Amino acid sequence: MRKILVIGIGAGDPDYITVQAINALNAVDVFFVIDKGEEKEDLVALRKHLCDKYIRKAGWRIVEARDPERDRKAPAYEAAVEDWYEKRALIFERMMLEELGDDGCGGFLVWGDPTLYDSTIRIVELIRKRARVDFEYEVIPGISSVQALVAKHRLPINRIGEAIHVTTGRKLAEGLPEGVTNAVVMLDSQNAFRTVDPEAEIHWGAYIGTANEILISGRLKDVAPAIEATRAQAREKHGWIMDTYLLRYPRK
Repeated sequence: MRKILVIGIGAGDPDYITVQAINALNAVDVFFVIDKGEEKEDLVALRKHLCDKYIRKAGWRIVEARDPERDRKAPAYEAAVEDWYEKRALIFERMMLEELGDDGCGGFLVWGDPTLYDSTIRIVELIRKRARVDFEYEVIPGISSVQALVAKHRLPINRIGEAIHVTTGRKLAEGLPEGVTNAVVMLDSQNAFRTVDPEAEIHWGAYIGTANEILISGRLKDVAPAIEATRAQAREKHGWIMDTYLLRYPRK
């Protein structure tokens, strides 16, 4: 039976990869990689670098496919994302059937941790439900951008006796649940931190763990303009940006 490994490779630094993930890399025959175009070709290059650095066996290979277009202007956000997942599932299914033998091991290399704001597990489950490919799969955890962010800022993720809320920029703009005083925000393309209490602290990071890493920290009222300008400049320079931040609200 085919086996699929969904491997968390950490938030960017090649040294973030775990021993378990290295062992998983060395079990894979074919790696399936989605190409997101010229703007993010360095992300594909980083995956190839990890394979070259840590794989000791011969005969492994990488198969690439172009990422399907996602309708980012659709009025129904969840429906648009689900449609995108279905398109990806069809591509991955075809790759498994055409590129992986009946007893082969395939691998997906996932930035950060596969369980945190990543679509790979959901897509693999869609393929399983279609039942055109017979396989089993395993998920290998990785160091997420959230863990790397707070480590870079030398912070515990929550204050004593307080919970931590993990959300997206889109949801932050709608408002946080009552009582939330520590929030990690991911996937914020609209600078949603502008909508919250300017007295809150923000600990922000982009391209965490890579040579392009940027860190900014302080009261929102003091550093929000700098973060907004830095984000715009970095996106213009690199063609893309991945950033994460921790918000800490004043104690009441």
